[in-house]
Amino acid sequence: MSTTPMKSPLPAFDNRITRTLGVAVPIANAPMGTVANPELVSAVTAAGAIGLVPGSIGATRARAFLERMAETTNRPFGVNIPVSFADPGMVDILLEHGVRFVTTSSGPVAPYTARLREAGVTVFHVVTSLETAQQAADAGVDGLIVEGSEGGGLRGATEIPLMVLLPLITSRIDLPVIAAGGIVDGVSMAAAFALGAEGVQMGTRMLASAEAGVHANLKQAVVSASEAESIMINRHNQRPLRVLRTATTRKYEAPSQLDAFRDLIRDVPRLYEEGDMEVGFASVGQVSGRIDQVLPAAEVIRRTVAEFGEVIGRLSRDHFKG
Repeated sequence: MSTTPMKSPLPAFDNRITRTLGVAVPIANAPMGTVANPELVSAVTAAGAIGLVPGSIGATRARAFLERMAETTNRPFGVNIPVSFADPGMVDILLEHGVRFVTTSSGPVAPYTARLREAGVTVFHVVTSLETAQQAADAGVDGLIVEGSEGGGLRGATEIPLMVLLPLITSRIDLPVIAAGGIVDGVSMAAAFALGAEGVQMGTRMLASAEAGVHANLKQAVVSASEAESIMINRHNQRPLRVLRTATTRKYEAPSQLDAFRDLIRDVPRLYEEGDMEVGFASVGQVSGRIDQVLPAAEVIRRTVAEFGEVIGRLSRDHFKG
């Protein structure tokens, strides 16, 4: 797959993320299973941004996903591999299909990172603390995705918000960084860039997109949620999980012997695909409180880039003389 930046209807950025990945816009969709379907990833890619395929769907489905992407785009895109539960055949499939960008997550730097890099694949690792970021840098990854505790889904046990974590890592480690957790628009993107990021990743905002492969009930729940309805559960077993509060999740808020992930994970597909909000759990970030509309992914990206430019210009005009 070519890594030459493609023409985009949006203003093109120029930094280490765009140059490394061959994209015009350094905005990625989070590689969420079910949510990031071919329609969503293709829409993000078509907008000149960073489409990410979820590796959590397994090798067989991933192969079909990649074949469909090959039919719909000649632009670069990436694939995520969740290290702790990755299908052993994923690396072979990615290399077979010429994937040039891989993100790894949900665990330490994968032992197959060296193999990917030797094959010319760019590898970014998801980190949730300075310690894990340094471990990833020492292992030779090409870049980092720095995730704050605001984001939905499984979180790092240390629960460090992006405002603290991002400048801490970017001040100590000289690698290109994509910021994740609490990113929803141009304002939050500009804040992330001010703290050292060169790209951003959107999860909950893309969940509430027209193309996302989830039931309308879940999209509407995100739109209707307040900033207080994204909660952290499972703290007691060192596997914190940020989800949308429902009657089903309430009993997991207090410390106990219960394990929400173990108890509810089997029914998550029903919630996402059938819209039954009281089975399973919905991985939704705190930024849901700032989302008030379901939009096409391309429009999310267009508005974000436009607002990003406006914010940077306004800050300069409002806070400097001359």
